[in-house]
Parts: sequence; C-alpha cells; structure tokens
Amino acid sequence: MSPRFKRLAVESVSEKETQNGKPVVPSDQEVFDAYSRTVTGVAERVSPSVVNINVRQERASRRGPRQMGGSGSGFIFTPDGFILTNSHVVHAASQIEVILSDGQRQAAQPVGDDPHTDLAVIRIDAPSLVPVELGDSQSIRVGQLVVAIGNPYGFQCTVTAGVVSALGRSLRSQSGRLIDNVIQTDAALNPGNSGGPLVNSGGQVIGVNTAVILPAQGICFAIAVNTAKFVAGRLIKEGRVRRSFIGVAGQNVPLHRRVVRFYNLAVETGVLVSSVEPGSPAARGGLAEGDIIIGFDNQPVAGIDDLHRLLTEEKVGLRVNLSLIRRNARMELLVVPQEQKEKPA
Repeated sequence: MSPRFKRLAVESVSEKETQNGKPVVPSDQEVFDAYSRTVTGVAERVSPSVVNINVRQERASRRGPRQMGGSGSGFIFTPDGFILTNSHVVHAASQIEVILSDGQRQAAQPVGDDPHTDLAVIRIDAPSLVPVELGDSQSIRVGQLVVAIGNPYGFQCTVTAGVVSALGRSLRSQSGRLIDNVIQTDAALNPGNSGGPLVNSGGQVIGVNTAVILPAQGICFAIAVNTAKFVAGRLIKEGRVRRSFIGVAGQNVPLHRRVVRFYNLAVETGVLVSSVEPGSPAARGGLAEGDIIIGFDNQPVAGIDDLHRLLTEEKVGLRVNLSLIRRNARMELLVVPQEQKEKPA
C-alpha cells in the first residue's frame, strides 16, 4: 500500500478509533474494501440510467446515398425521458435507437444538438425511467475519485474508475470552437463511451465523457456538468443554443512590439482578418481584409478563441465596439452581431 493511501487512511480515522491515544490505521484490505464498496455503489445507483445509443446516418457517395451506422452512450436526466449525449454521437442521424439497461429498445427523437460544445439531447417515451442526479462540477477537486459508465465497443454498462487528473482544460470541438472548463480524468474511456456520465463518489454526474487522446493512455476528457446543464436547458427550450457572429475568417498573429508599446495594448497578439463575408455585420461595419482585431466590446482579443467566447447570445442585435489595428494605426469600429445559424463565426 502506498504511503499516500496510508496517510489518507490515518487522517480519516475518527477520535473514537484510537488505542492508547493513537489512531488505529486500517489495514490494506479494509481500505481497498471501502474503495470497492464506493465504486460498486456508484455503479449500482447510476447504471440503470445509462443507455446505449445506436444511430443510422445517410452519407453521400458516388453510387448514391449510403447508410452508415454508429453507436455511443447517453444517460437519462429527467423522469420524462430526456437523454443527454454527445453531439458527435447523434449529429445528422436519420434514425436513433436507445437500448435501456434492462435490454428494452426504444426509438428516440432528436430534441437539440450543439456541435460547439459536443452536446445533444434526445428523448424517448417509456415508463418507469430512472434519471441520474446532476451534481456541481465547480465543487470537484483534482485527485478525487470518479467513475465512468458507458458502452465501449457495444459492451453495455461498462464501469471504469480513476481520479480527476486536471480541471479547467480546453478541448477543440468539431466545429472549431473551444469547449472550456473540461475535466481531465484517467478513468479509462474507449470508443462507445462517448456521451456516458462521469460520476463522483456520491453517485452524482459531474461530467459528460467526450474524448480520449490516442495513443496516450489515461488522458480522457469530460464536459463539465454545469456546461451540460446550461446547454441542455437551451436545447430543450429552443432546440439550439443561440450565439452571435460577425462574419470574418482569420488567424492568430503576433503584433509588432512597437505597436504594442505605442498604444499600450493589453495583448501582444490579435486576429488577422483573412476574409470578410459579404453583407455580414463585419462588412457593414467597415472591417477589411488585413485588419487585425485586438478588442471586442471593450474586452481584449488575443486570438480567435477569445473572439468566439465574446460572441454570445447577449450580443445579438447590439451595437458593439470593435478595436483593430489597420496599417499600424489603431481604429475603432461599430458592428451589430447577428445570430449565428449553421456555420461557426
């Protein structure tokens, strides 16, 4: 038994568990039995809410449309059949089938899909559903025990355990936007685990398992449940998450040191505008190719990810100040962001 586990065991002993004024150190067997009871208890509590998701998708090919299959995981989070999963599991699916923990098969209907956070909500109509309890991802700490439940490679309700390896990670979604406040864990995940719950020792869901880094071992990621709560609420209410856009394409570039010093800028990099969409808010505001965006709504912009974070739903239809460098001169423009439709801004 490692000294770290021994130390934790000693610290957890109450004052009553003493002999001659000294704490009684539990044996290795007692410590590992307690660990096993925690994991099995979590698995028994949460597994009835975890589902296997099979999807059919139509893909265009030279020979015409082709039917493709895929699978993933999800979990019931309301008694009336709403299921949370990953966007990449169900995106563009023509048919969705859910297999419950008791083997019952149900057709599912898409409710909403948000590729920018890799989250989606689907719904089934079935009796006696058992929802999970959603926790608070702000309360978790690095090193605490977590349990991942899913269906890797179709093996239903597979349980793995580990610890929270890091907090506050950022992960690139398939749409190109960064997903913030991602949880890193070493609880083993495999293809098919996507969309399953990451659970704390109390049986509360604290994350939605979403990705692994291959061929690395023990580097897995989950979207924080607080992000999932917000996104799921919007998807249920409106079927989508509203965001704003200004209609530019660009890349991160460094600013000349003299420009940074002369204007006393808060950033040393910015977004070089490579193209402006005709008729877009940026075009109407006077933004041009070659401009370097350094601020938006009086907030510094050091790169594309900063701009994406600032382009929120609240900015739709508002006149917003855009700070930029044009031929080494600082300029201020006014733009009115529009609601983003299909494509990322």
